[in-house]
This record gives sequence, C-alpha cells and structure tokens, in this order.
Amino acid sequence: MTDLDCLEEVQTFLANQPDHITLFQALERMISSIGPATVEVHHSQISFGTKAQFAWLWYPPSEAKRPTNSIVLSFSVGRRLKNKRFFEIDEAYPGRFTHHVIIESEADLNKEVFTWICEAYTFSLIRTRTATAVSL
Repeated sequence: MTDLDCLEEVQTFLANQPDHITLFQALERMISSIGPATVEVHHSQISFGTKAQFAWLWYPPSEAKRPTNSIVLSFSVGRRLKNKRFFEIDEAYPGRFTHHVIIESEADLNKEVFTWICEAYTFSLIRTRTATAVSL
C-alpha cells in the first residue's frame, strides 16, 4: 500500500511518537487484508481511501484530555454505531457518520475495529455526497 516516499512521509508525521509507526503498520495490514487502498499523509493526519477516504489517523490537540501516547483512529460509515469506545461521533454529511476511537496500543486494533474498518471500506466504495442508505 505505501511506497518508499509515502513511508518516509509517514515516519516524519509520526516522528514524535516512534511507537506509532507500528500502529500505522498494523492498521495498514488490516486495511490491506480487506482490499487495495491509498495512503496519503497530510499536515494533520494520515488518510486511507478507495473511491473516497474512509479512515484517518491523527493526533488529538494537546489541550484535549486524551491518554498520553495515544493516537486517534477515525472512520466513516453510513450509520451511527453504538460503542463505548467512541469518544465522539459526527454526522459530517447526511447519512455519513464519522466515528473517533482512541488507539494506545496494537491490541486496540482488534476484531471489533476490523469489523468497523471493513464497513468503512465498503462504504467508501459506494459513497456519494448525497445520503446513501447502507444495510449490512
């Protein structure tokens, strides 16, 4: 999924938290097991996409009360999921819900997260700017 140039950008983005490189790699393996995806490194996040972006890794603002050494995994699906692990859920567009979960270790990238990422991946393949009903 990542080429050498992108890998360097990822390492630069995560340079202040070298342990997070292994978290990125674990998430990348998880996504690769679902299907092909792009990886883009931006100023404030690393995004994963197909036809549309579906998952993002980013650092919470320093003033946010989050666990030290954590990173945020966000993903978009076509419905509001219920789980105590979500610290925030936004409806960015009608019928598109972005869920935010704290990741502190590779163990946090478990089967539950894999299920969510699978749904987000599938949603990204069919998503449009207008509301899309998805039944899984």
